[in-house]
Amino acid sequence: MRADTSINNSANWIKKSVTKQQIEPLCNSYNVSPLLASVFVRRGITEGRELLYYLEEDLRFQHNPFCFNGIEDAVERILQAKEEGEKVLIFGDSDVDGITSTAILYEELVRMGIDVSWRLPLEDDGYGLNLEAIDDFAAQDGTLIITVDCGISNNDEIAHANELGIEVIVTDHHNPPEKLPEAILIIDPKLEDSNYPFDGISGAAVAYKLVSALRFADTEFYGAEICILELRENESEKCFYADCVKIKNLVKIKELHEKIIPEQTSIYDLKLPYFLQGQLIYSWDCKKTQSILLNLFGRGIEFNLNDLRNEISQIIPSLKTKSAAQLKELSQIAKYSATENSEIEALYNLYVTYCKKLIAQKKPQQVENEQKDLQLVALAALADIMPMKNENRIFVRNGINSIKKNRPRAGLAELFNKLNINKDALNSTELSWTVIPALNAAGRMGKSDLSLKLLISENPREREELANTIYALNEERKELVTSAYYKVHEEAENSLSLHSSKLCLTVNQCINKGVTGIVATRLMQDFNVPAIAITWENEVYTGSMRSCRGFVATSFLDSLGDIFINHGGHNFAAGFSFYQDKLECFLSRVKSAASQIELEKECADIFVDAEIPPEHLTPENFNLIDIFEPYGAESPELLLMTKGIKLIDTMVLGKKEPHHLKLIFDTGKHKISAMFWGQAERLKKDISIGKKYDILYNMSRNYFNGTFTKQLIIKEINISTGDL
Repeated sequence: MRADTSINNSANWIKKSVTKQQIEPLCNSYNVSPLLASVFVRRGITEGRELLYYLEEDLRFQHNPFCFNGIEDAVERILQAKEEGEKVLIFGDSDVDGITSTAILYEELVRMGIDVSWRLPLEDDGYGLNLEAIDDFAAQDGTLIITVDCGISNNDEIAHANELGIEVIVTDHHNPPEKLPEAILIIDPKLEDSNYPFDGISGAAVAYKLVSALRFADTEFYGAEICILELRENESEKCFYADCVKIKNLVKIKELHEKIIPEQTSIYDLKLPYFLQGQLIYSWDCKKTQSILLNLFGRGIEFNLNDLRNEISQIIPSLKTKSAAQLKELSQIAKYSATENSEIEALYNLYVTYCKKLIAQKKPQQVENEQKDLQLVALAALADIMPMKNENRIFVRNGINSIKKNRPRAGLAELFNKLNINKDALNSTELSWTVIPALNAAGRMGKSDLSLKLLISENPREREELANTIYALNEERKELVTSAYYKVHEEAENSLSLHSSKLCLTVNQCINKGVTGIVATRLMQDFNVPAIAITWENEVYTGSMRSCRGFVATSFLDSLGDIFINHGGHNFAAGFSFYQDKLECFLSRVKSAASQIELEKECADIFVDAEIPPEHLTPENFNLIDIFEPYGAESPELLLMTKGIKLIDTMVLGKKEPHHLKLIFDTGKHKISAMFWGQAERLKKDISIGKKYDILYNMSRNYFNGTFTKQLIIKEINISTGDL
């Protein structure tokens, strides 16, 4: 499926200026080309911790699950449930994020031998955990509920579970309300005290982090505390620098950095002996460190050192002869870190890498299961429009690579076959436009359990039948959206004048409850203002809000919170429901509040990532795609510009009617093909063979009959000023 790719040709094409002083440090530090460095600078990606997620894809660069406050307690509670034979219920949401979250956690608890079941909202169920599910679980003598991709706003429901003696662990990623539910544990990166380094992950990623922690708990390293010590002599200052980190579950929990001047620094003024007391201590050069400690402190203090070099070199033999300083230079992670004490940082990172390699050797099934999970985490990140930065890029890249290099996991394989997806050509765009809408269709049609069953069923024939059913539901969903949108478009347009042209709204029973979000999205895109689409069934009105231009949907809905049965979501995508007698109050308050809405100003300017002269528009430069893929929220496709390029051939394409243009440009050394979708009528009007043009475009690789062809996707084309 292709969207209209043309741009208003009256817009200004702006390429922000960058200086040599801005580009050179990136080229030198990260070995990138000047062209790539200029794109990074224009996009404001200049810090090592940001560049990391564009230049690397190793899973070692994802964040440790034990960064989450409370996740070790969650692991212990789940292990207790296993030990005592408790019944556990996983309650998820009905969208792709909720389905994948449920599948990830359910499959792991089954592997652990836990008595686990799952439940999703169906048919008339509202969003999130509901009372009926809790009562049904209580009747089965269930004792632990784990929510995934929901629960953060289910205060009443969780209070009810508590009354019945059922404990609840909430794993979620939605914006938390002012008052949190009284769950025994809440794992949500958006909590102020979550301690997690990145709050933009999906619900499936949170579930994946919990599963990763459970897997780690099945290793010898779980719960173990160690201390890494590095002593460095500074001959010019005639002193020693002591750097120490305490580690638990591969997370740094404490650090100490001290300067020691022999014969001047009193032992009573030092924190080092107390920091190391009772610790399992590792040092890279054990003999040297022991000698320095003996000279500094004599035999009055005994330090029990272990040789880190010997342990690690058994797994990574190439490091056996390296010094700590050399390790710092070899460390990929250190390259992106601004940490001053980089030798100890390199040792810490090396220890984590060593542990992960050892676990992978001893437990290869964990690695295989993780790859299957990442396919789902990738889908969830794209489906829930998570910002495509930080570790989300790692998730999506690894998920797509797992599908390509291994194979689609069970369930996805059958769906890919039904949708005619070629895994070799798979990218984030294909997942977003084709696979995700199909998986979402079942939930939108009130049958989210079908997509979940597809992902977790062990029966190939059942998966085949489910893929066929989901495909049919997706076709039905498309018709419902088209029909509803046609009927409500005028109503929504007329509502603009009632809401100070800052919001549009439609309330119409013709909208199927499952597609209110899609309808709201299309209205938002059409009118470029926040949009609300509402439908009703019996006495309950259900709606979705989609926002844009910096306006936060959840904050707006929070201001109307007393009206709703429930509400919640993300900054730019949220949902709600209310009873029929609240309709007039809702409409009145939205109308009053609309005048106070502040939207970011629309900008007609088009900001270009880079200008590539015709002679530099080479096949090699198409490698830029690999750096910036996956595309998504906060990481749009590269928009490039070339001026004065000669058009040497054209062709009109279209299966039924000639709508599209295929263009061939001459760069001097190469012939570059391009597609200009939906613009066939411009041929011989303002597009002619033999002339030179200024073009605005994306780069792409077209896959056909087993062959990839590099081509440009034209966004706009103007006669070159030098050719007038």
